Amino acid sequence: MATEERDRERRQVFGDDAEQYDAGRPGYPERMVDDALEFAALPAGAAAVEVGAGTGKATLAFAARGTPVTCVEPDARMARVLRRNCAALPHVAVEVADFESWRPDRPYGLLYCAQAWHWVDPAVRWARARTALGPGGTLALFWNHWRLADRDLADRLTAVHTRHGVDVPSYTLLDPRPRPAHHGPEARQWREMEADGGFTDLTHRLYESAHDRSPAGLVELLASCSGYRVLPAPVRARLYEETARTVAREGGVARVRITTSLFLARSLG
Repeated sequence: MATEERDRERRQVFGDDAEQYDAGRPGYPERMVDDALEFAALPAGAAAVEVGAGTGKATLAFAARGTPVTCVEPDARMARVLRRNCAALPHVAVEVADFESWRPDRPYGLLYCAQAWHWVDPAVRWARARTALGPGGTLALFWNHWRLADRDLADRLTAVHTRHGVDVPSYTLLDPRPRPAHHGPEARQWREMEADGGFTDLTHRLYESAHDRSPAGLVELLASCSGYRVLPAPVRARLYEETARTVAREGGVARVRITTSLFLARSLG
């Protein structure tokens, strides 16, 4: 299977259990949302567009501050949960479409994407962002990077994967590589924006947070990642069962540390 086809397949697995994804994924730091909106300096009533909105983990945070948001979500199953979560927010609109083919009906002052920009076709994503933004409009891209605070527990859970013949998926909780691995100009997102030539005022910020997970809650976080979703169902079930038992034996609580990485830039129009 070609890389592009495989990536598209993995991009679509999140909707297989949209409710579980919604329960398993954490949100984003309030300070990060404030910083993105301060950088954007949107005039009153100006709208934002969100790429790959999923079930609304970031949507709710931006919309709660009064920002009108147009959500572009390619998976109708995720969009159903998104619409339900945003039902009390009339200034949130949901469009089911691939960002690559979506056509904006106006220039937006802010385009943001939470945990999903890597799923957008790299051949067109920067040009499509510039098309959606007016001159001086802000691009905000951000990701949560998770890791276990307890290194011994991480080693035990990695051993669980080995016993079940599962390699730890990249960019997930137990991936031993530091995340984010690169900062500022060293990061791929920064380099690509510079190479595109259509953005200025590039900025990179990091935010640290933590929360505790029960055994079931930790499994939900793993299960929300595409690298686990594509495993054969029987293997997943056995892996999740032993993971939960291991966390329960180690005190029943797993502290998850989160580094949120935010890239900001302005469109030259």
